Amino acid sequence: MWLRLAAVAAFAIAPCAQAQAPSPETSPETLALDDAFARVARAHPDLRLFGAQTEVLLAERDQAALKPALRAGLEVENALGTGAARGFDQAEITLSLAGVLERGGKLDARRALAQGRIDALSVQREAQRLDLLAETARRYLAVAGTQAQADITRLDIEQRRRTVDAARRRLQAGASPESVLLTAQAALAKAELALERTVQQEQAAMQHLAALWGQRDPDFRLAPSDPLRLPEIAGLDTLTGHLERTPELARFADAQRIGEARVRLARSAATPDLDWQLGVRRLQESGDTALVGSLSLPLGGTRRAQPEIRAAEAALAALEIERESQDVALYSTLVDAHGRYRVAQLEVRRTASDVLPPLAHAERAAERAYRAGAVSYLEWAQLQSERTATQRQQLDAALEARRALIEIQRLTGQPFVAGPGASEQGTVP
Repeated sequence: MWLRLAAVAAFAIAPCAQAQAPSPETSPETLALDDAFARVARAHPDLRLFGAQTEVLLAERDQAALKPALRAGLEVENALGTGAARGFDQAEITLSLAGVLERGGKLDARRALAQGRIDALSVQREAQRLDLLAETARRYLAVAGTQAQADITRLDIEQRRRTVDAARRRLQAGASPESVLLTAQAALAKAELALERTVQQEQAAMQHLAALWGQRDPDFRLAPSDPLRLPEIAGLDTLTGHLERTPELARFADAQRIGEARVRLARSAATPDLDWQLGVRRLQESGDTALVGSLSLPLGGTRRAQPEIRAAEAALAALEIERESQDVALYSTLVDAHGRYRVAQLEVRRTASDVLPPLAHAERAAERAYRAGAVSYLEWAQLQSERTATQRQQLDAALEARRALIEIQRLTGQPFVAGPGASEQGTVP
């Protein structure tokens, strides 16, 4: 169940690459986030390891279901001695069958303990799967973030080229010193260097993503989407209600069953097992035969079992405290992630509506004024830098919001993070 939740969950995120349109012959494979999830689910060794661990636990369960083995015995007495006991003339030969009668429900307790471990492994696997899918989403987001950064840098380069062109024209007209042109060219070179650095970071991020499914030479590109579109999410109270059903807390239910099985097994040790033996004895001297039998019962079993019983009961009691601690930790993490998302979402929206439009108008006005000789190069360049820095700040806030969203969905295991009336994509039917 949690696989499907996580596979659709980590996004609401559909991050970011601007669409490219290479020729069909050379077009690399387009990788959507769901494709990355599927590759990790198929190939990551941490998930395949659970198959081998399951086989181990199944074998241990079969072993726990076995009853104590019967023992066949042959006993010879009064033989190969001296005098009348010389040879086998007066030997007594006993053929016996012996076993242990388990008491106190030991067999059922062993079975319950072994089965509890198997059940717990399946929950551990789903928790591991959610963690891996969240890590996949984070690495996918890292690639998308570098691509969006590159897009902003390309826009900055276009602005810087216009500045260089305008500075050159004014220099040729004798209206501006050469230092202005050189300064504009240096700013353009810095922007081009920033683009090269971002492209290298993108390649490294793609290799980091592909490493999750063992691919050494990534040959894909991300599906295009808008990184600044952030979905509405449910309120904190609603999300908190989902915490109880996450694998991180569900594992405590299995751990409690295992603990209870250990307590039952420890208590069963207080009831001693009954050793029995039944056989036939032949008296060689007379040729007669007779039945022989024995029963034995260890004493003091209740006293000897008490330390193990106390240890098992204490471990079971500690488990509830551990669960409460984990519940507090998960809630604290959820509160932090929810708050970070809300703050970043607000910053993205206000920047788009109240900050960037005036800056864009101001930058265009400064360009016209500079070409007309009404403002200095410094004023225009400062507005260009401010606009680019604001775009990057907005993108950083959007990426921070998406990282918080990934954490929220990892904690809750829920794909349906949008509140009522939300129009953002993010769920898969």
